[in-house]
Amino acid sequence: VIIASCYRTLMGIMNLFGLETKTCWNVTRLEPLNEIQSCEGLGDPACFYVGVIFILNGVMMGLFFIYSTYLRKVTRANKLSQQSYRVQDQHAKISCISIYCTEQFRKEMKKPILFKIASERITYLRIASLFPMYVVGYIESYKFQKIIYMNMISVLLCFILMFGNPMYLSSYYSSSLLMTWVIILKRTKIQRLGASELNFWLIQGCIWWLGTIILKFLTSKILGVSDHIRLSDLIAARILRYTDFDTLIYTCAPEFDFMEKATPLRYTKTLLLPVVVVITYLIFKKIVRDILCVLSKNTYLRKQLLENGELVFHTLQLVAFTALAILIMKLKMFLTPHMCIMASLICSRRLFGWLFSRVRFENVIFGILTVMSIQGCINLHNQWSIIGEFNNLPQEELIQWIKYYTRPGNQLFGYICIPTFRARTKIVYSAYSRKSAREVRDKLLELHVNYYILEEAWCVVRTKPGCSMLEIWDVEDPSNAANPSLCSILLKDARPYFTTVFQNSMYRVLKVN
Repeated sequence: VIIASCYRTLMGIMNLFGLETKTCWNVTRLEPLNEIQSCEGLGDPACFYVGVIFILNGVMMGLFFIYSTYLRKVTRANKLSQQSYRVQDQHAKISCISIYCTEQFRKEMKKPILFKIASERITYLRIASLFPMYVVGYIESYKFQKIIYMNMISVLLCFILMFGNPMYLSSYYSSSLLMTWVIILKRTKIQRLGASELNFWLIQGCIWWLGTIILKFLTSKILGVSDHIRLSDLIAARILRYTDFDTLIYTCAPEFDFMEKATPLRYTKTLLLPVVVVITYLIFKKIVRDILCVLSKNTYLRKQLLENGELVFHTLQLVAFTALAILIMKLKMFLTPHMCIMASLICSRRLFGWLFSRVRFENVIFGILTVMSIQGCINLHNQWSIIGEFNNLPQEELIQWIKYYTRPGNQLFGYICIPTFRARTKIVYSAYSRKSAREVRDKLLELHVNYYILEEAWCVVRTKPGCSMLEIWDVEDPSNAANPSLCSILLKDARPYFTTVFQNSMYRVLKVN
């Protein structure tokens, strides 16, 4: 929405002054392809969009600078975090850059902008990291209260800007904010329930955890939000080995699979993983030692704990992002940038003062940057060597047919890469099930569908065992497991409930009778 508004504003200003915003030329292609027009410049929506994405990626590098300086307290640390990000290979960076350019991925990117229902998962993790810090004593009560109030205001603003969409209000994020607010207000009364400080911590944690879950389900019931699958559903399916249609549609996709085994190796080659592991170990060692001192000596070291709050917060975030990335590969888009930020702590004298007293600080950093750059140069050359052009003739033929042979008010349904709403998704995907053609036709008519786009590949594709469309539907609809595939029937003869009006090597458009 924001990018579209900027584009229209820019175009309005340029048109007002009569300035050219794009350059176009005709591209002649081999037979039977027709000549097409290609444009570049800010006046072209695609070029403008990609340009903004690269600007945002530059902003991300600026955030690395700020974050690293904040954590390390000096500006020398930012060089290491920025270099750590630059030298990552295309597999690590593609989730942080190119996801902007694809419909199914761009909504998931939260660095540097958080403005989407899906951002709930990250903001929830932040509150989940801040709450134990507040309980233990890393954050003063009044500061944490201000953070909660600001987050509550942001929830209300998102609710308004998303035209009253209730899904954000029924999220774990919103529920955790309310529970945190209640615990802050009632902390004195809760303290009377615990005989020791450790019991006081545990009671607050249990109240927050159970209260958030209960409140989330209550708000979902009250607001009637039940048709949207969330990240928590996918994680539960991973851990509990639970499968149904909604979770399989996601988890069968490669980007939702477990982290590939090659990813840790790629991080290791650029020294990112070893550096972050050492830093995390030292921080956890320091946290455990300080907490044990607090429990044994009451609150003697509470001031010292407050000084280490930023390290604790980012370490907890790193642990959460690591767990998410392992369970769902796609979410390493959060892990890679955060690992680069944490890598800047190699410059911290609080953690590595014992090393810098024996070895020159500059020599250590120069050695790490040198080793990073060796693999980084290889990664950059591999990325620069990727040269080609996009060509999808079957899809082009389909789009041309839709353009010339359908009316503006016609409804076209077909396979979508990443489903959003459960009930409608099942209806759309039912053409790949074993249901009867009449039953599927009737359901499509309820949605006022005029044409259905059938992709022949999805009739037989199987990304991994148990992940073909027929196998997924057999889990959801076991009563029809003995019936033949509807997709194969429609490919042979779609009549009488459907009529084939267009077909090529990949797509078949069926008119719903």
